[in-house]
Amino acid sequence: MTAVTQVRPPESLTAESLSLTVQGAVILNSISARFMPGEVTVVLGPNGAGKSTLLACLAGLRAADAGDVLIGGVSRAKIDRRALARQIGFLPQSADVHWDIDVQTLVALGRFPHRGRWGETAADHAAVAQAMAATDVTRFAERRVNTLSGGERARLLLARVLAGEPQWLLADEPLANLDPAHQLDGLDCLRRVAAAGAGVVVVLHDLNHAARVADQLLLLRNGHVIAHGPPESVLTEELIAKTYGVTSHIGTTPDGQRFIVPSARQTLSAANTQIA
Repeated sequence: MTAVTQVRPPESLTAESLSLTVQGAVILNSISARFMPGEVTVVLGPNGAGKSTLLACLAGLRAADAGDVLIGGVSRAKIDRRALARQIGFLPQSADVHWDIDVQTLVALGRFPHRGRWGETAADHAAVAQAMAATDVTRFAERRVNTLSGGERARLLLARVLAGEPQWLLADEPLANLDPAHQLDGLDCLRRVAAAGAGVVVVLHDLNHAARVADQLLLLRNGHVIAHGPPESVLTEELIAKTYGVTSHIGTTPDGQRFIVPSARQTLSAANTQIA
């Protein structure tokens, strides 16, 4: 996969006391976190922790009951919609595509926020080509989208988001349908996006992937922030037990990569003691 071109934006992305309750269930409980451009922040937590909901609130796809989202200190609600579409690229969990079009046409839709009255420009074509190369879908350019596998569609949808050259990439479980080789490629792609200056906030479930790619980790449980910081301070046996209710072993590979092996589920009483 090739590099991703991006000009480093100065704006941070901030969740300010976000709260959301749905049918009496607290989904987000006064979540506050600041995300920085040029960094990959991984959002972790068990099922139902509020990870996807937080990402949707950051992207403006879901309204919180209270709190705000700020971009560069400015409330997202005060930012022009077209400008916001150029700033934030959102990749949902689902890899469903409902249009019977070819791959390159779908990727080109990611340039829509940049389109002027005269249609596509050389810059648009270059951004599309670069995004397709970065996600290894160039060889599928002329294929119909509905002929691709689930993993191929997942990479295609990431390419569509990258084609928009967003200042912020918000991705919800982008590796879920990928084989191990393309999972590693996907992690490398996220790192390159951040290295080019954009901010990346990504929801993952695999603790080892998180340890490999993250500059910062945001650990959630039951809509609460359990920890927020660098991987070495968040991915500890104690915090993993507190958050997931499992015991784990943490080690380092010969090349210096940290790895986490969950080894046993804690009893209910032990897990409750950890949470308390």
